[in-house]
Amino acid sequence: MADSETPKPKALNITLWIAQILLAALFLMAGLTKFTASIEEQRSKMEWAKHISEGLIHFAGIVEIAGALGLLLPSILRKKPQLTPWAAVGLAIVMILAVILNISIGETKAAVLLVLPAIALFIAWGRFKKVPIAPKLN
Repeated sequence: MADSETPKPKALNITLWIAQILLAALFLMAGLTKFTASIEEQRSKMEWAKHISEGLIHFAGIVEIAGALGLLLPSILRKKPQLTPWAAVGLAIVMILAVILNISIGETKAAVLLVLPAIALFIAWGRFKKVPIAPKLN
């Protein structure tokens, strides 16, 4: 196979960083919204919020914030960077469950949400297999 046909690790690493930053920003904003917006406001804007408890909405926010931080901090600090792909797997699971919830309440537009777990699984694959980040040696 010619060199131009195989992805270069540097290009893949840059692509993974971009995906990590964008996905982390999205989940950080979504998670923080679950705490800053009132439950009534959330329920008026998002159909799914009408079908779950306030506690579960807040729990989802905590998971999203933790996942967002997990996508970036271990890799940036190079302290246990193997946690980054696991954070990506966790966020993919969260989004798959969100799609299931949305479909179960009749929100057929929820299939678009499958883009997010696809991006998260791309990050997991890249950081587990192709371009893992080495931990900082003390």
